[in-house]
Amino acid sequence: METNKVKQIHSFGQSIWLDFIDREIIASGNLQKLIDEEGIRGVTSNPAIFEKAITSGTDYDKDIVELAKTHTDNEEIFFGLAVKDIQNATALFEGVYNESKAEDGYVSLEVSPFLALKTKETADQAEKLWKEVARKNVMIKIPGTQPGLAAIRQSIAKGININVTLLFGLPRYEAVTEAYISGLEDHLAAGHKIAHISSVASFFLSRIDVLVDPLLDEKGLGDLKGEVAIASAKKAYEIYKRVFSGPRWEKLAAAGAQPQRLLWASTSSKNPAFKDTKYVEALIGPDTVDTVPLETILAFADHGIAANTLEQGLDKATETLDRIKKAGIDIDQITQQLEDEGIDKFNKPFEKLLQAIEDQKNK
Repeated sequence: METNKVKQIHSFGQSIWLDFIDREIIASGNLQKLIDEEGIRGVTSNPAIFEKAITSGTDYDKDIVELAKTHTDNEEIFFGLAVKDIQNATALFEGVYNESKAEDGYVSLEVSPFLALKTKETADQAEKLWKEVARKNVMIKIPGTQPGLAAIRQSIAKGININVTLLFGLPRYEAVTEAYISGLEDHLAAGHKIAHISSVASFFLSRIDVLVDPLLDEKGLGDLKGEVAIASAKKAYEIYKRVFSGPRWEKLAAAGAQPQRLLWASTSSKNPAFKDTKYVEALIGPDTVDTVPLETILAFADHGIAANTLEQGLDKATETLDRIKKAGIDIDQITQQLEDEGIDKFNKPFEKLLQAIEDQKNK
């Protein structure tokens, strides 16, 4: 019998997490099935995913009415709903968490997108959600914005598992690794153990190509379409290998520290001209995570090709980024634009979600 294609990815050292959660997938047994049959090793959620889950059915209506009796704030009601889902999902992944020795089995819950540019409020809410979920295999998601960096460090220093989200650019990614390492050093210096702390840095892919590809046509670089995001990811992995080695890191590793793995996000192909498994296939390699929508997981299970590709073509990746720079395409400006748009992309569904809760309360 042929080995499951998605499970094959894990043999190359990469973990596949599902980029989706709702009550139906948990209650129906489908999430457990994905764990058992496809080898799914974690779950990520975001405001847009929860907005879709809460507004597209009646699964949450009863709980909204119940929570409204004790909470007047719609955001508090939302987090009451979300915490319950996250707790139920973490229970399903406890076996993966234990079997992987705390490397996998995580379920991520994001702080309010309204706080993306507020350091103190982000750090405070991350701690609050961490305590409310109260599960060792939860990760709290914090956007990797400039104000988010200090919140990431403070949260790691408190021993909280953090999934850093909305990363597009290499300089910001490196700053995130610094925040993580500094947070571990702070926690260790305060006399605490650090082996239990886990973190991932979520590097967004296909959105980069959506913005860059039209510019490539204008500059006569059409041969690079669909390649800039992958080139950036390969360069990010070079940074990862450099940062998580050497004397400073070895001192933390000796105390049991886990490296902050790179997580590939936004890995569904937005361009119909590309193969639907393009971004998954191009970036399979050790000590990484890929968070994948359900349809992409099913597509990969059907016709994906699992191979150790992450460190192939590193020279080409360097050359790709050099060529776009020489053509006058400012990748740093583009990644900042993507971050700004990413915040907006989460704010809008969150506003819609809070309005849906308000409407349900008033029925």
